[in-house]
Amino acid sequence: MKLHRNLIEGIIEVLQKVFQEHAYSDKAIESVFKQNKRWGARDRAFVAEHSYNLIRNHKRLRYALGMPTEDGAQEQHTDALRRLAAGYFLLLLKELPSWDLFTGIPAYTQLQERYDRPPHPSIAYSVSDWLWQYGTRQMGEGWQRELAAMHTQADVYLRVNTLKTDIHGLRERLLQEGFATEPVEKVPSALRLTERGNIFRTKAFQEGLFEVQDAGSQLIAPFLEVKAGMRVIDACAGAGGKTLHLATLMRNKGHIIAMDVEEWKLKELRKRARRNEVFNIETRLIDNQTIKRLRGSADRLLLDVPCTGSGVLRRNPDAKWRITQTFADEVKAKQQKILELYPQMLKTGGKMVYATCSVFPEENRRQIEHFLALNPHFELEAEELLLPSYHGWDGFYMARLRKTAP
Repeated sequence: MKLHRNLIEGIIEVLQKVFQEHAYSDKAIESVFKQNKRWGARDRAFVAEHSYNLIRNHKRLRYALGMPTEDGAQEQHTDALRRLAAGYFLLLLKELPSWDLFTGIPAYTQLQERYDRPPHPSIAYSVSDWLWQYGTRQMGEGWQRELAAMHTQADVYLRVNTLKTDIHGLRERLLQEGFATEPVEKVPSALRLTERGNIFRTKAFQEGLFEVQDAGSQLIAPFLEVKAGMRVIDACAGAGGKTLHLATLMRNKGHIIAMDVEEWKLKELRKRARRNEVFNIETRLIDNQTIKRLRGSADRLLLDVPCTGSGVLRRNPDAKWRITQTFADEVKAKQQKILELYPQMLKTGGKMVYATCSVFPEENRRQIEHFLALNPHFELEAEELLLPSYHGWDGFYMARLRKTAP
């Protein structure tokens, strides 16, 4: 690996945006790309990969470098971020160019020895002390297994748009464009890229033959048991990944109302729907009257609720210190509010799915237990918890409930 100073400076700028300005890692990387439009695909891939690795391992690197590791220490001055990057690349290369960017770091052998022997799992997996304790209280030893599984680079999964092609046709088309894929066991709509690359530049993507979506996430829409001709409400639609999947399962027949509190997300959904040639989606911005107007109207209801994101730390490593007690309490309150208000949109005999991208019981089974205790006219039909340590995908929870009476 040959280092190029402008790329290392780009990585340090990503770290500044994440650690000092509290930007999300993907947004920080996207911003740096916009500022460096001359970078080619390889340059962008280099910056993205090593930025994510640095963010993912920030606390362990700080320990190896003799820097503070207590909660809050990630808010660092630029000199400390340069040192962090220098230590990271020294571990990879064993020696560094004599740049002024790379100063004040220990010898390679000393650095490697400390990096290889983290004194605590919270340092090994670079999570806050609070998050380590919180997860352990909820999951016991299982929390360390999940952290270990999520302490790797995420694979790229695709969901075939069955309105326009099938798995075999998509694999062949992508191979023609230089991308090899493999099917995913137990997820019939999914393909995994065998080698990373800018899949968004393919003509197959531009023609709407697939969407990028984690394999575990692709199991949520089928769990709702939709059928062509139904009236379906996706009440927390966001940018619409699961909405589009529902449309393909319904063969573009019936009516899907995709709702969200953010108009820009619905705008992105409409853009994606046009590319996918999905025509049975109506978008609605949620206001004070939206839910009342839709009372008793839905055959199916999807509640993909806000959550801590504890099941997707592999894709969002900056969440390792964003998840705090205050944040966890806020999302749990939002989840309960959604469960209090949104199910009234469901018809008697209809079904709803409550889903999160969290592995914590407080956001999952315990929320459903609380809901059922207050709503005896609902019954739990099925639930599933997808754990990264078992499936290798992101972590998700889903529960399907049926409304048995008005």
